[in-house]
Amino acid sequence: MRKFLLPFIACTLLAGVCACGPQPAAEEQAQAVQNDSNTPLHLLQPDYKIPYGVPAKEDVKADLDRILKFVDAETPWQPGEDGEIPRGAFRLASYEWGVTYAAMLTAGATTGDKAFTDYTYNRHKLLATQAEEYRATNGKPAHRISVTMTPHALDDCGAVCVSMIKDQVAHPELNLRPLIDLYADYIMNKEFRLKDGTLARNRPQLNTVWLDDMFMGIPALAWYGKLTGDRRYFDEAVRQIRLFKDKMWVPEKNLFRHGWVEAMDEHPAYHWGRANGWAILTMCDVLDALPENYPGRAEILDLYRKHVKGLAALQSSEGFWHQLVDRNDSYLESSCTAIYAYCFAHGICEGWIHPLEYGPAALLAWDAVHTVIDEEGKVNGTCVGTGMAFDPAFYYYRPVSPFAAHAYGPAIFAGAEVLRLLDKFHPRMNDSAIQFYYEDYSDKGPIFSIGQ
Repeated sequence: MRKFLLPFIACTLLAGVCACGPQPAAEEQAQAVQNDSNTPLHLLQPDYKIPYGVPAKEDVKADLDRILKFVDAETPWQPGEDGEIPRGAFRLASYEWGVTYAAMLTAGATTGDKAFTDYTYNRHKLLATQAEEYRATNGKPAHRISVTMTPHALDDCGAVCVSMIKDQVAHPELNLRPLIDLYADYIMNKEFRLKDGTLARNRPQLNTVWLDDMFMGIPALAWYGKLTGDRRYFDEAVRQIRLFKDKMWVPEKNLFRHGWVEAMDEHPAYHWGRANGWAILTMCDVLDALPENYPGRAEILDLYRKHVKGLAALQSSEGFWHQLVDRNDSYLESSCTAIYAYCFAHGICEGWIHPLEYGPAALLAWDAVHTVIDEEGKVNGTCVGTGMAFDPAFYYYRPVSPFAAHAYGPAIFAGAEVLRLLDKFHPRMNDSAIQFYYEDYSDKGPIFSIGQ
């Protein structure tokens, strides 16, 4: 702050020395209007609603630590005195917690803090043990079981499957493979589909496609292909993204619609924030899993870049995105903002998008997420679970809650990837704008050649 005040002080002193005649009283001086003649106006400090600037790495890590402490307490994994696992605020095998498990692994790898990795390891180990007990008792375990052994929807298995694949690769001693195989088989062979093969739902409307299911099904196929080396799963992941794009992508907005109904000619076009988050997170996950030059990968990368462009244009002045991203009278929502912060930062770190073009948006988004992480580690401002709707009021008035599980994985992902971004690109503040000075050279060549 001091360096900004010095020119103003010097200017004021010089004006006082040179002025002729009696000087106005101090009270009159204080009431004088600041203008371009008596004040360097460009040095006035903006009154930002949220912290603005490049976050300090220690502050990002502190946010992640608080979230970890909170969710660790709210997801017990060790039996109590009665031999049962106590209930916490969040379920151990939900799709939201599949995201959280994967995010914890990323945070552990980025920060080097084993506490994040252990969080996922311990709960995955419990789920693997429960699965063994379920099989050994022919589906009649002695204790309450958390793991899903009979999936009935993509929500039951897709996100958890991805986290288990990543953890199994890192920790081969985990006996997660039976669960991984079970979930991959359900997605590939048993989930309901439309006649053209699109992963779909028959509830609550017949023959519907939900954008959420891009994430609930497709990344698991791609990662299972990576785990097994079976190209069929890569091919199916690419095919599913094309099928979802055909039905859900709105090219004039570079956004996805939330729902598609086979029986309708005009499909509902509500661009729900978190569903668009699941879509762009899907593309990041699939791009990470597919081999570099795999057929269809370039097409997915192009779609990812268009989606980033569409989303970046709709970021609010506070750094958040809206519940309906293209309707700025809908409320600001934290889970989609965290997902976009991660996906933008990840794309920059992987060399998919340009740091100067999208780095400021990623950091602004993280600054926004930082403001909704309270001292206990709860993430506030998160929309609760949401179905597909046919009117705007449904989305506008969905409740928010810190116990909506959907924000915790995205917030951890976002903080971890922002730390990686700060390490790779050395951004700094310059003339009230975030500037990126980067020295990173990836194996693909200098980062600044992206898109040229």
